[in-house]
Amino acid sequence: MSKDHRIRIERLRETIRRHDQKYYVEAAPEISDTEYDRLMTELKQLERDHPELVTADSPSQRVGEQPVAHLEESSHRLPMLSIDNTYSIEEVQKWAGRTAKSLEGETIEYVVELKIDGAAVSLVYENGLLVRGLTRGDGKTGSDITHNVRTIGDIPLKLIGDDVPVVLEVRGEIYMTNSTLVALNEKQKVKEEPLFANPRNVTSGTITMLDPRTCAERGLRMFCHGIGYCEGLKSIDYISFLTEIGGYGLPPTPSVAKFSSIDAAMEHAETVKADLHELDFEVDGLVLKVDSFEQRERLGNTSKSPRWVIAYKWEKWEATTKLNEIRVQVGKTGAVTPVAILEPVELARTIVSRASLHNADEIERKDMRVGDVVVVEKAGRIIPHIVRAEKHERKTDLPTFVYPTHCPECETELVKDKGGVYIRCPNLQCSAQVKERIQHYASRAAMDIEGLGDKLVDQLVNAGLVTTYGDLYRLKDCRDDVLALERMGEKSADNLLAGIEASRDRGLASLLNALSIRHVGAGGASRLAAEFGSIDAIAAATVEQLNDVDDIGGIIAESVFGFVNSDYGREIIDDLQSLGVEMEAEQPLVASESLAGKTFVVTGTLLKFTRDEIQERIRQYGGKASSSVSSKTDYLVAGEKAGSKLAKAEKLGVTVLSEADFEALLDN
Repeated sequence: MSKDHRIRIERLRETIRRHDQKYYVEAAPEISDTEYDRLMTELKQLERDHPELVTADSPSQRVGEQPVAHLEESSHRLPMLSIDNTYSIEEVQKWAGRTAKSLEGETIEYVVELKIDGAAVSLVYENGLLVRGLTRGDGKTGSDITHNVRTIGDIPLKLIGDDVPVVLEVRGEIYMTNSTLVALNEKQKVKEEPLFANPRNVTSGTITMLDPRTCAERGLRMFCHGIGYCEGLKSIDYISFLTEIGGYGLPPTPSVAKFSSIDAAMEHAETVKADLHELDFEVDGLVLKVDSFEQRERLGNTSKSPRWVIAYKWEKWEATTKLNEIRVQVGKTGAVTPVAILEPVELARTIVSRASLHNADEIERKDMRVGDVVVVEKAGRIIPHIVRAEKHERKTDLPTFVYPTHCPECETELVKDKGGVYIRCPNLQCSAQVKERIQHYASRAAMDIEGLGDKLVDQLVNAGLVTTYGDLYRLKDCRDDVLALERMGEKSADNLLAGIEASRDRGLASLLNALSIRHVGAGGASRLAAEFGSIDAIAAATVEQLNDVDDIGGIIAESVFGFVNSDYGREIIDDLQSLGVEMEAEQPLVASESLAGKTFVVTGTLLKFTRDEIQERIRQYGGKASSSVSSKTDYLVAGEKAGSKLAKAEKLGVTVLSEADFEALLDN
């Protein structure tokens, strides 16, 4: 054996480990599968030629040659406790309240992460080498599945780097992607073997099999999200822990976000549901944790669960049905969105016949074709989405869906967002876009035009009476044409025209929401109106000045700036101004110097106001409504079950008001 062979083998191992890190942890592969396979083939050949150089941590040793006789039981050095869970936001708030009380006066940072629906496992590394993999079992003792975890590509047999902990126990979730399940069931069908119902069941069954070759064939994955017994860990909080283990080559759980208040964490939690369709793995909720390890240690555990963590779960319903058609519809911003037309199926006690397919990339990624049997899911209150196509059910070679290249309404060539996933019709005069924009303009959350429903909007646009927002206010000059519309009588026409006239005075916040500026909703519109006071002031603002407004991020700031400075936006604003539409914010009813110019934060459960109502009242009286407590906050209005915001306000010396105190300010 030559020294060159030894050196080449070590270099191949290090190269393969680095590419495993790029592929599994960083999701940024640098070489193709073919090139990777070529490196692995060379390594295996060299090891066959020089068996004395084979080591247990070599990437070639992922699959054992023989099944184990049976699963051994082994004790966890630290118990693998289960975590409390709830389906209620109120219960999460109570948990946060208990946490804040236990850590009274301290700043608490919370992390929010996806709750992966898989099988819980523990991995133990000693001096950088994988020595044991255990199931959760009863929390004290688990089954030894080392022979199977060694086959999973996400799990390094040897940690990367020289400065690794002497002992590192990480805990996490082994899972199977939906796309892997689809491919696996296709193989099962060919072999005339039973099909698997869902990723979680096949994962749980696979990791406890005796033959590691079966596990190796099934393409399982892993995310790490917990800590067991460790010696030499450098991290002092959870966020840095995820970064640290990622550097060792372990796959940290994805999409983790940190927040300084439980309210902000829960706002984020609600938005996560809307993006579930983008995930290729099953999620059955979110997990909220205290970030600091030192605070976790002081919070401690109950007999069953840690006090520093809670799972916020949502109910999930699934059904299978047939995808009968894929249609595309044009939205108010020009986005051409595909919609699945389904064979009606009952889901969560409702009949579902449509589901959004979101974008062209999703159709391609999930390989959905008209005629497929598909799995439809509804999680919590979100709209139904398609999880996967059951490709093993295809009786014939169904054609792939061809996304249109031109707008289905106006035939304009479609364009894809630069760096994005949405395909849009760039023709701002497209009748489909006009209808959507007018419908939104008239909606209750915008200009609240009574009597102007979707069907009437269709008629007005089809008749050529309305092509812009301003045309609505010109309808009074063509009353006879309005009367000529289907099912339009004298009284209906007069009520419609009166509703349009009344909408002139809705104010700047309603108008900003009504203009269909991308990314701007009712909340952002209210904050911009309160900060700048007029459309002219907004038009004169820089991106930086817009971005400085509370809760207005860079994306919204860029979008508003682009709209008010475009020919299209300026033309709309000038037209509406000439027609007498109010372009200034409602003048504050300044009744007390205690409100004028002051910044308020509202937290907890209120008895007399909704959150939106009290924030609107603050703005009406000249104050500013913010979402987070800082040194710039003047008052915190605290309802029942106020949590970390109250603790932070008291620490910063912010004046805390009850609802009664707040009402007294209005009267002064």
